Amino acid sequence: MPGGIELAVIVGVVILLFGGKKIPELAKGIGKGIKDFKSAVKEDDEKVADAKDAVKEIKEDVKDATAEVKEATTTTTTKQA
Repeated sequence: MPGGIELAVIVGVVILLFGGKKIPELAKGIGKGIKDFKSAVKEDDEKVADAKDAVKEIKEDVKDATAEVKEATTTTTTKQA
């Protein structure tokens, strides 16, 4: 982590490179980029949660269908005997 003097030098170089008027525009652009990134991550997390819910429902449906097939097979086997 840069100390006080190193930080002052970095700020001075940034001001020399971009000028005083460009720094707020640059900061605004960086802030907007961070905000967009966070919202995209949140949106992706919601999609993953929705997908997990869908997979859970499918697993339950498969479990129910398997139980029905086993029951039907047992009933058919019992009737034949």
